[in-house]
Amino acid sequence: MKTVLRLLLNLIWLVLAGFVAFLSWMLAALVMFVLIITIPFGLQAVKIAFFSLWPFGRTLVRREDAGAPSAIGNVLWIVLCGWWLALVHLISGVLQAITIVGIPLALGNWKLIPVSFHPFGREKMTIEEARARGELTEGVAIEQSRTA
Repeated sequence: MKTVLRLLLNLIWLVLAGFVAFLSWMLAALVMFVLIITIPFGLQAVKIAFFSLWPFGRTLVRREDAGAPSAIGNVLWIVLCGWWLALVHLISGVLQAITIVGIPLALGNWKLIPVSFHPFGREKMTIEEARARGELTEGVAIEQSRTA
C-alpha cells in the first residue's frame, strides 16, 4: 500500500511541482558549472534536482562527517542561488496550498526550503534506510514520508 501511495504522490508531485523544482535546481547547476570554480556547487544542485523530481519515499539527512567546508559552502550557496531556489519553493507551495488537494504538495515544497538554503552536508536515502540508521523516529518518518 505504501508503495502505491508513494507512486501516486510522486506522479502528482511530478506534474504539479516536481518538474518546475527540477528545472530550477538544474538551472542553478548550469550556472554553477558555467562559473567553473563553483562546479562542486553544481554537482550538489544536480543531486538535489533529482531528489526534488521524485521525493516521496526518500529523505535528506545530515551527514555526521560534514564539517567546516560544508558550512562555508552553504553560506556561499545562499548568496549565489539558495535564496531564489527557496523563493521558488515558497511561491510554488503557496500556489498549491490554495486547493485542499495541493496542501500535501505545498508542505513538500516548504520542506525543501531549508534544503535550498543548506544543501551541503546532506545525503539522500530512502525513509526505510534512514529509519534503520536511526536518523528518523517513527513520528518524523511518517511526516517526512509525505515530502521525502
